[in-house]
Amino acid sequence: MKKLLLFSVVLLGFAFTSNAQDIANNALGLRLGDSDGFGAEISYQHALGSNNRLEVDLGWRDGKDYDGFKLAGLYQWVWNIEDGFNWYAGVGGGLGSYSFDNAPDGVDDSDTFIFAAGDIGIEYNFDIPLLISLDFRPEIGFGDDSFKNNDLDFDIALGIRYQF
Repeated sequence: MKKLLLFSVVLLGFAFTSNAQDIANNALGLRLGDSDGFGAEISYQHALGSNNRLEVDLGWRDGKDYDGFKLAGLYQWVWNIEDGFNWYAGVGGGLGSYSFDNAPDGVDDSDTFIFAAGDIGIEYNFDIPLLISLDFRPEIGFGDDSFKNNDLDFDIALGIRYQF
């Protein structure tokens, strides 16, 4: 009976360690998507444990008719699918600001807003220190103006990051 119990504990421990994945301590790169004109984002990920991390993204746009930036922070949980494939989900939020250049005189056509976000995606860790991901991030914004006032956006993006 003792041998069976010991064998069960060893087998269970092997199953847990073989299913665990190591995520990079840090990853820096680009997240390329589009949601209300905020397309390219500089993206940084920092591991908080063996299967969770913090992601911070800074996006900006200097367009013909408006300028803006958006800063997002997300807490993510990461699960291994197989070999280098992982899927992840997270929650977070952020803030942003924009201003339109063609506003009539005397009209303040700018806004600062906050937003709440979710995140779900899939990623692949290459044998080299490269991470590629595809994620879906629904965001709901709260601001003074109609640009982000209770606006639900669906942001889909491709990420490419260097891991170190």
